[in-house]
Amino acid sequence: MRARRTLVGGMALAVVAACAALAIPLSAQSGPRPAATATAVKPAAAAKPFGAPRTPWGDPDIQGTWSSDDLRGVPVQRADEFAGRSELSDEEFAKRAADNDQARTRELNRVGAFRNDVGTRTFRQTSLIVEPADGRFPPTTPEAQREAARRQVQRSTAPGSWTDRSLYDRCITRGMFGSVLPVIYGNGNQILQAPGYVSITYEMVHDTRIVPLDGRPHIGKRIQQYLGDARGHFEGNTLVVDTTNFLGNTTGVGGNGGGTPTSDVLHVTERFTRVAPDVLNYEATIDDPRTYTRPFKLLLPLTTQPGYQVLPYECHEGNMALHNILSAARSEERAVEDAVKKGVPPPSPSVWQGGVNAPAAPAPAAGR
Repeated sequence: MRARRTLVGGMALAVVAACAALAIPLSAQSGPRPAATATAVKPAAAAKPFGAPRTPWGDPDIQGTWSSDDLRGVPVQRADEFAGRSELSDEEFAKRAADNDQARTRELNRVGAFRNDVGTRTFRQTSLIVEPADGRFPPTTPEAQREAARRQVQRSTAPGSWTDRSLYDRCITRGMFGSVLPVIYGNGNQILQAPGYVSITYEMVHDTRIVPLDGRPHIGKRIQQYLGDARGHFEGNTLVVDTTNFLGNTTGVGGNGGGTPTSDVLHVTERFTRVAPDVLNYEATIDDPRTYTRPFKLLLPLTTQPGYQVLPYECHEGNMALHNILSAARSEERAVEDAVKKGVPPPSPSVWQGGVNAPAAPAPAAGR
């Protein structure tokens, strides 16, 4: 297993290096941008159709560092107050824009070692889920509900070992969706292209996906991976990526991979369409019959940010969090043992966090 991982890692580095060598910088990816006042940009809505740039070998050029920072104020799942509406009203939009401005001012003036990332635009979407039309997660299956409940208990109690914590806590992966959905920082997605390949690097936990474009079949069904097995092709100006062969019960459709974990039959179809010099529409159709009773789709207009770079994310090298979580659990156990020996009341148990943190999907209707 270790040798295979080394080989795959070496191949990935070689492809990324080739993509980086052939990447053509675009002037549209630098410099300040005016705030947008609409949801994901659609070519039909533009006064003049956007002419997507091309690589030297003729593919649509979607290269760049694309961020979901501008979507931090857009929930994954639509709130009840916006039922039946995919976009905010003018009044609601103005309030969101004001809230974003306040957050931007607060973070840019924050004093200390930690500052949350903020975007530069405001979008009208009421949810990142755009299908089904209600903007809500479909009902989860009984099997998925049992796994989510088990995981919630596991993550809400003192961990017996590192395996009781999430793959994100352990610096392994945030999964496909956890790597693109907006969180407090690390929302960059760097896309590079080479003839026959596209690479997608996620800023946090430094995952990189290599997407072949040569029509090769998927790997054997018995081989499963955290980020699945991707195969891509272009349809007009859109990169379409078909991904299967996921390792089940690892990450979910939530920030940092939280939420109800998806299964090993997950099938994802992604569409990347550059609709403006500084906007890349990202769509992901999620089909997982073991977890959700029907497919659903996300839409995230990814954008450029002035001066944004995807920097090395040295997660393991500085991951004292996991060490401290486990040492705290052992210290608490020793304190309880000492209290029992002394015949005194044990200390109050700690509150452990890190459970399933995505909005709960509704239970299936009776008879389903």
